[in-house]
Amino acid sequence: MRSDLGPARRLVVKIGSSLLTNHGSGLDRVALEDWVGQLARLRAQGRDVVLVSSGAVACGMQRLGVKKRPRALHELQALAALGQMGLIEAYETAFSRHGQHAAQVLLTHDDLADRKRYLNARSALRALLSLAVVPIINENDTVATEEIRFGDNDTLAALVANLIEADVLIILTDQSGLYEEDPRVNPAARLISVAPAGDPVYMAMAGNPGELGRGGMRTKLIAAQKAARSGAATVIVAGREPDVLPRVLGGEPLGTYLYPATTRLAARKRWLAARLSVCGRLMVDEGAARVLRDGGKSLLPVGVRGVEGTFARGEMVACVGPDGREVARGLVNYAATELRLITGRPSEEIEQVLGYQGEPEVIHRDNLVIV
Repeated sequence: MRSDLGPARRLVVKIGSSLLTNHGSGLDRVALEDWVGQLARLRAQGRDVVLVSSGAVACGMQRLGVKKRPRALHELQALAALGQMGLIEAYETAFSRHGQHAAQVLLTHDDLADRKRYLNARSALRALLSLAVVPIINENDTVATEEIRFGDNDTLAALVANLIEADVLIILTDQSGLYEEDPRVNPAARLISVAPAGDPVYMAMAGNPGELGRGGMRTKLIAAQKAARSGAATVIVAGREPDVLPRVLGGEPLGTYLYPATTRLAARKRWLAARLSVCGRLMVDEGAARVLRDGGKSLLPVGVRGVEGTFARGEMVACVGPDGREVARGLVNYAATELRLITGRPSEEIEQVLGYQGEPEVIHRDNLVIV
């Protein structure tokens, strides 16, 4: 199964606080630059790479000499704002040494739960990847109070994997992977090398979060389960293992490999179909119905003949053929009011009609489910 990692073209890599700050002793720039070097090599191979980085609060603590993580919300927010500056500066400097660009993207869980913001984030990340830029994602801890109290970047990384349809999520941590027992208590505990994502048997083996981080092995297993919903495999592995990322993708049996129960495409379609109810209907012509049903193509405005209902961008709509039968459903790129203006028009006229250059598709094929 690990041989499936070799062809992976789109990766999400998450690095935890304990790694980045060397267990609280300050931002470990040497280790950070080593991980960036590995990511740059993966980029040079033609892979899309998205980095989810913890460490803003921990970095802020180090810059102010704070030894213990505060409990007061406003203090955590202030430390996150301060630490984010140093963290991103370090990443930007490291990537520039390899002639590569990085971009900071701050998200909250709400950005990935709200349908319109979900599509906006997806479009922005796809644009960055198409420009060969490495997005560096963190939670917007300075303003997102819920995330500081309850969130974790393991979960965020899994949601990003869903968002960009990643092939694999690699979680770099200070542990070698998932053990049958806590190795700090039982040094002879056996490492779980391969397991199915989401199997409840393994949840009981997870430990508690560390002092600096908000996650733990349990959140990593939950993240793997979430990533598997869109078909991504997850590898939980020791981040300080030499050359860890190329070795993992080379199929070397490092860490714990958690595989999805079904293929990537089938899993994503199931996840997409289950998450939303239909908010409207698009009447499509015979040609559009045929290419949706048989060709797995995107729906373009030229193939739409009518719009029923009131819906916003990012909501689920049904596509209905001339015979009145539903052909497909998917996340629409335009609100109903906008779509009525571009119905039947070629995609190159969208900007002229709406006054801005939107997506060329009404529904992208990745966001379509054939019924």
